[in-house]
Formats: sequence, structure tokens, C-alpha cells
Amino acid sequence: MKFTKLVFPGVTMIAVTYGLARYSYGLLLPNIHAAFGMSDLVSGIISSLFYLAYCFTILYSTVMTSRKGPRQMILLAGSFALFGLLIISGARSEWTLALGVLLAGGSTGLVSPPYGAAIALWIKEPLQGKANTWINSGTSIGIVVTGMAAILLTPHWRMTYLIYAAIALIVLIWNYKIIPKEESSLRFEQGRLSLSALKGSPSIVIGSILMGASSACFWTFSRSYIEVSGDYTNLELSLFWIVIGLFGTLSGLGGAVIEKIGLQAAYTIFGVMMGIAPILLAVAPGDLFLAYTAAALFGIANLFMMGLLIVWGIRVFSSNASLGIGVPFLMLSIGQVIGSILAGGLVGGIGYALTFGIYGIVSIVASFLRTA
Repeated sequence: MKFTKLVFPGVTMIAVTYGLARYSYGLLLPNIHAAFGMSDLVSGIISSLFYLAYCFTILYSTVMTSRKGPRQMILLAGSFALFGLLIISGARSEWTLALGVLLAGGSTGLVSPPYGAAIALWIKEPLQGKANTWINSGTSIGIVVTGMAAILLTPHWRMTYLIYAAIALIVLIWNYKIIPKEESSLRFEQGRLSLSALKGSPSIVIGSILMGASSACFWTFSRSYIEVSGDYTNLELSLFWIVIGLFGTLSGLGGAVIEKIGLQAAYTIFGVMMGIAPILLAVAPGDLFLAYTAAALFGIANLFMMGLLIVWGIRVFSSNASLGIGVPFLMLSIGQVIGSILAGGLVGGIGYALTFGIYGIVSIVASFLRTA
């Protein structure tokens, strides 16, 4: 299969599942928060459901991809995103909202391992690292779309999610037509997510958890933080989110960067960058230039880090691409569950500034972990 034939629909599916179904919640949270009258703690708990669902679905997807190939899981991921977005758009209570969040969050866990397997199966080895990082950059495209939608449709968050659902349906149909059906003739490595496998890779487990935990606060509360801390217009708030996505598209170059400077240097540099972003917000949330600088740093660093974890995981679990993505992304999500719940409680207890400062320090400390 040609590089572009698989990568382009992969980018759009990642954009739908991660950008529209998952990370759009942080941008639309203030309007959703007001509609349901939720506390910061409840908002944090519901946000954590994205990551909790991810934990379960990525386990299932890793196992099923290894057994049956990537096609079924990719299409199931698209279906989860579609129905999750539809349920969120029509939610009339926190319980219904939580159900939609579970489905939308589950879509991201379902989609990551099968695309790693698809790349390993249908793209030649010299291009696999670049294909993985480019597909992962679809998150950035989704974030840009959510930012543009916020500008055009604010405060109509229900309509926004309905439009996202329509996009998800189109992307699902595209992937249905593109992903090869002739998988019975392919040979799939049988990989198991076992304790022995995890014990053999402590660094990637610890690093993924810490990076996941440190990023959760920014994804969930950064937009709310600057809104209450500065005299920003709705356009400026939406552009903050768009900046994250636009600079995040540079993460598609992650494969080339890792080849140039090495995995360890890349992990440390971008881990530090990811830590500086929330610290900048903690210092001056009302300064537009610094807020946008923080958004740019976070967009590049966090989305690059996700691509780096894919490359790192596949190197550790070289015999099974879906397992190589499944392990670090599962640990990343466990960290995000913990980080999101703690962030909600800390924001309500000690305020935004101290909370963001703490999360930035965690990221910087974690960036010096050895990758080998």
C-alpha cells in the first residue's frame, strides 16, 4: 500500500477521535460547565472518564488487533467516536454527558494500536517511523478544527458536537473503503500485555505515566484558567486553542527529529518544553503573548511526546507493533486519569496558578528519565 493512501485517512481518523471526540472537551468545558452547573471537581471527574475509557479500550484493542488485524478496531473506533459525539450533543444531564464522554474517550484507545499494526503491515520499514508520527499529528488538525468551530459557533456547543459527529461519519466511511479487507492472508504476531512484558520496560512505563499526568491539567483546564484570569475576548480564547493545534502539526516531523538527535535527547528537550508551558500560564495567565507562547510550546511538545512514545514503544516491543503502541499509551492514559482528577481537586483547593506550576515541575522532572 502507498504511504499516502494509508496515512491520509489515518490522519483524519486520529483527528476525529483525539481532536474532536476527546480534546475538544477542554475548549468547550466553560460552556458545558455553565449548562449543567458543574463544580470544578465534577468537571475533572467527567474529564477523567475520557482517559479511564481509554485504559480499557486500548487493552481490548491491543489484544484484538494482534489476533484479527487492524481493520475491525479502526472501524469500531470510528463508531465509538460517532456515537459518543452524538450523545454529548444531546446530553440533558451529567449522567448522559458522562456516557458520551466514555464512548468518545474509548474511541482513542481503540484507534491507536491498529494503526500502528496497519503501518507495520502495509508500509515499508524505512517509512514506518515517519508514518506513525504523521498519523499521530492528526490530533493537531482536530484541535485546529475545534478552535475554528469555537470561533464560529460559540456558545452553541451542542451544535458543535453535532457537526463533529457528521465529520466523524464521513471519516468512518472513508476508512471503511480504504483499509484492506484481505487480512486472512496476513500474518499477525500474537502479543500479550503481560506483567513480564511491563517489567522488562520500566522506563517507558514510568515515563508514560508521568507525561500523561503532567499533560492532563493543561488539556482540561488551560482554557478555563486564562478565561477567568485575563480580559480575553472569545476570539482570543479560541485562538489560544488553535495555536496549540497549529504548532502541534509540527509533531509530524517527530520521526525525523528522533533520527537526527536520538530518542533520549528528544525526550528530554520536549519534556522540558512541555513543563515550561503550564509554568508560563501560572506566572502570567493574563498576558496574551505569554499565554499564546505557552500554547505553542505545549502543542509542539505534548503532541511530539505522543509520537515519541509510539517510536519508543515499538522499539521496546519490536515483535508486535500494536503492543508497542498499546503499552505506552495505556500508561499515558493511566497518568492522565490520575492527573485529571487531581487537577480538578487542586484547582478548587489551591487555585489555578499553584496547580499549573506543580504540573509543570512534574513534567520537567520526568523529562530526565533515561529512555534506555
